[in-house]
Amino acid sequence: MTTVDERAATGRAARTSAPRSSHAALEPAAGRDPIGLLEAQARTRVRSLIPIRYGRMAASPFAFFRGAAAIMAHDLAHTPSSGLDAQLCGDAHLDNFGGFASPERDLVFDLNDFDETYPGPFEWDVKRLAASFEVAARQRSFGKADRREAVLEAVRAYREAMRRFATIGDLDVWYARLDAQTIEAELRNSQDRKLAQKFERSAAKAEGKDSLRALGKLTEIVDGKPRFVSRPPLIVPVADLDADEQSPFEGRIEEILAAYSNTLQADRRRLFGRFRQVDLARKVVGVGSVGTRCWVVYLVDGSGDPLFLQIKEADASVLLPHAGATASTTNGQRVVEGQRLMQAASDIFLGWLQAPSEVGVTDFYVRQLWDWKTSFDAETILPRGFRVFANGCGWTLARAHARSGDRVAIAAYLGKSDRFDRAVADFAASYADVNERDHRALREAVATGRIAAVEGV
Repeated sequence: MTTVDERAATGRAARTSAPRSSHAALEPAAGRDPIGLLEAQARTRVRSLIPIRYGRMAASPFAFFRGAAAIMAHDLAHTPSSGLDAQLCGDAHLDNFGGFASPERDLVFDLNDFDETYPGPFEWDVKRLAASFEVAARQRSFGKADRREAVLEAVRAYREAMRRFATIGDLDVWYARLDAQTIEAELRNSQDRKLAQKFERSAAKAEGKDSLRALGKLTEIVDGKPRFVSRPPLIVPVADLDADEQSPFEGRIEEILAAYSNTLQADRRRLFGRFRQVDLARKVVGVGSVGTRCWVVYLVDGSGDPLFLQIKEADASVLLPHAGATASTTNGQRVVEGQRLMQAASDIFLGWLQAPSEVGVTDFYVRQLWDWKTSFDAETILPRGFRVFANGCGWTLARAHARSGDRVAIAAYLGKSDRFDRAVADFAASYADVNERDHRALREAVATGRIAAVEGV
């Protein structure tokens, strides 16, 4: 086992091959075709839903960025690499951070999307996070200084948190988390009373976003029986799917749920066994995820209490072609194990399965549909709140990486100065320019008929 000093020396030595200032560099590969990368992803997805994905991405540069994880993974592969790996989120943009319920029923702040999770250089996640703040701040028409301050705050918070995690024990890192009470206290200490009050209201609203609310929003009584509402194409009960949209999945749902339950811990498997399936529907989710196969299952227990599960297709991570192959698992298992490794507290019903689909055997992962989930409102937040949010995201990402990577080596690589912070901020500004060009390219592809898009859905 290497000593702390040896691990720190490894981190400092990595500066030789990838100086911290080198992370400002951005040189897109020759022949780069962002639309081609999106088209390649679409080949395995539900064809009728792809125009919705393109329409959502075409709405704005930030919407495009959210859906362009594969494009950025391709670009990051051509940037300097520290060689210091961790379990990555793979899509660590600011909208993939938010609040949700812990098993202890506390509202915690954490990463909440792991479709692309995979091991890789720690800085890839940091750069995607930083670029997301630059892109979102431009959409809010923030000035250059405010944009850069938010980006620098995210990276500084990551660096300082990682340096702190390097000084404490493994158990302390594992138990570290950011909850709603801590965030609210920090906002009040900063003398930003309005922002603290707004956060308090958001937290209270999140606690009402649970299965009972989903029952009211997503179901109705049909012939005396509860059923999912039909709001095509966003949510379509299995009974309403056209013949060409049918899948072997729905005919074997009981068998599929039984296989899923085997991936749960024994106590949670017993709890799940108290529920029976009532209805099944196809659902469209997210921006970049549109077109992946996604189902929602409505279940009830003996008392009639509802449980809503989301069963979502898990494709290969967008990082796989660029980060190298690791130990082989199904993609559903990859998502679940990556989430459990990176999150401070995970959904008690998180699990995975393989199931038949119209294209063969497909990997899925399972989680609760709603469980106190709340997210950042990029449309209304002011620069001060933007920086507070950036700080929380940077700390949270560092905690996630510290659980799997060599936090001592990463901390030593980052160092005490802000050299890495400034380099990544420069990268983020450059990448926002590239993202804007890619967004225009998507809109041009729609205008010329290269791809079809349905906007406003």
